[in-house]
Amino acid sequence: MSENILEIRDLVVQFPSPHGHLTVVDHVSLDVGRNEIVCVVGESGSGKSMTMQAAVGLVQAKGGRVRSGSVRFDGRELVGLSTRQLNRIRGNEIGFIFQEPMASLNPAYTVGEQIAEVVRRHRGASHKEAWRRAVTMLDRVGIASPASRAEDYPHQFSGGMRQRVMMAIALACNPKLLIADEPTTALDVTIQARMLELLKELQRDMNMSVLFITHDLGVVAEIADRVVVMYGAQAVEAAPVAELFRTPRHPYTSGLLEAMPQVALARGQPPVAIPGAVAQSYAWPKGCRFNPRCGFTVPGTCTTEPIELLSHGPALVRCARTEAVQPALLHLSAERKAPAA
Repeated sequence: MSENILEIRDLVVQFPSPHGHLTVVDHVSLDVGRNEIVCVVGESGSGKSMTMQAAVGLVQAKGGRVRSGSVRFDGRELVGLSTRQLNRIRGNEIGFIFQEPMASLNPAYTVGEQIAEVVRRHRGASHKEAWRRAVTMLDRVGIASPASRAEDYPHQFSGGMRQRVMMAIALACNPKLLIADEPTTALDVTIQARMLELLKELQRDMNMSVLFITHDLGVVAEIADRVVVMYGAQAVEAAPVAELFRTPRHPYTSGLLEAMPQVALARGQPPVAIPGAVAQSYAWPKGCRFNPRCGFTVPGTCTTEPIELLSHGPALVRCARTEAVQPALLHLSAERKAPAA
């Protein structure tokens, strides 16, 4: 059995446009190990959410296509499967949590009905058994009085509680992999911290893997085992979380860290924003796609030919000058407490 539950290799995703077919995911490869939390981080438009959606066959409904590449889940190839075949996996072996629960929850049905429907569809449970599972899951995600709250509708829950309902739906069938696409972005800091603690607890208890999509390195520091940094539709760095925060090797990763308030506080300086803006997918810069915003660009080296993703110690980095990036921006993982036994 492979040590990875998810293996994405050279994934290319395109969408039609007036400029032709635009590549929004460009030869991206990443792994998610069994019982591991992998965070994919990057600015809006970096391709992180499209990578996740393409992996499970969701881009076709939006007019996109997987141009090439492979996605293997638990040893099975997903690219090329029919919608019917993918529907047996989605919601059952792969659970999903999205950023805005009100866009995913049906306002016309109680939350208990919506959880129970997933169990009936994928597990063939009776109405009574599925309802019992719905109440159990509401309790498991920390919703008080779950038996009575199961009878309530989505609008009767706060934003944080609705996200817990989404978590209950995603985990109702004990998936092997949970994909969470910026699920805490709309929550305030206190509720966000509670949600992350709950997610870590459930991940340990249910022995599942998590692919967590975010733009927030503070979230990454809290939950990740490994991190994949995306920029301009490409993976530009991948490393264990402690290594990435201690020694960022790509200038974009370094820039993201320098923009973190926690790093600024440690340095006694204000956060430093990355200059410029992400290029559009119809006009990627030649060479390294970060070169117009990079302080380490070497004309001729970084501005002409594409840069490959290569191994540098425990990390993978897409940069011609990894030695130029300043290390020791933030130390965290070594000081993090080990999970309770």
